[in-house]
Amino acid sequence: MIVAPDVVAARYRAEIRNEIEALDRPLKVVGLLSGDYAPSRTYAAYTRRACEDLGIAYELREAARLDLERAIREANADPDVNGLMVYYPIFGNEQDRYLKEVVDYRKDIEGLHSFWINMLYSNERIDLEASQPNKAVVPCTPLAILKMLEANGAYGSSGHEPAANRTVTIFNRSEVVGRPLAVMMSNDGATVYSFDEFGPLLYRGGKAEETDISRAQALASSNVVITGVPSKVFPKIEAHELNANTVCLNFATVKNFTTEAEQQAQTFIPRVGPVTIAMCMRNTLRLYHAYQKK
Repeated sequence: MIVAPDVVAARYRAEIRNEIEALDRPLKVVGLLSGDYAPSRTYAAYTRRACEDLGIAYELREAARLDLERAIREANADPDVNGLMVYYPIFGNEQDRYLKEVVDYRKDIEGLHSFWINMLYSNERIDLEASQPNKAVVPCTPLAILKMLEANGAYGSSGHEPAANRTVTIFNRSEVVGRPLAVMMSNDGATVYSFDEFGPLLYRGGKAEETDISRAQALASSNVVITGVPSKVFPKIEAHELNANTVCLNFATVKNFTTEAEQQAQTFIPRVGPVTIAMCMRNTLRLYHAYQKK
């Protein structure tokens, strides 16, 4: 039996709601959407519901992809906007990376701007540049994954190295989820094997090292297995590849585990979406206190 994402998200929403009710002004989040990519539109709908539940104003602004940079800059300059979310992909290439840099890092509630990523990779956890020093913003989905693991007893909640003595395998090394997650978990004491189409890397203490470990070896040694491969051709993880006490989490929209592997896992967590959105809302509040509060 797992602690479901909706339950974990509800805990954080209650804390956030109490803090928002104590503010002397309402907060506003703007979502920027281009095109009709169904998952992005669904994510925008979830964001709206989460904002409305917390008492945060939400506005969805739609623009053609060639007009999106202008829309981002307008929202950056709008003093009434406290947080920005851009629903990717827009171009589906390196131009999306450029758009992440256009978002003002002081309104980047997803934590994807290089300002926040550089702090993460340097293991700088306190933002000393803010008018009121606060915890640094980290990418929402990796943080949501850690919160889900913590809620299900697979991750420590305190201490210098809450993931000490854990071995983790992650199938995904994107700059949005997989690589930040590997760095975060290894900074917390875990030994992390990271796989993508270019082969494995080993993360220890936030740093990547070359390794020739095989998929089978990594899985057999892991306490936690995390997957986020958005491809149906990915060879699904099978029950015989896992040891008996493995905690498994899949954040991809595609199933990365066989049904038998899901059943064999000590705990299987099939999604983190509600917690991701809760972390975005928490980041909105954090950025308000750090940069926007008068």
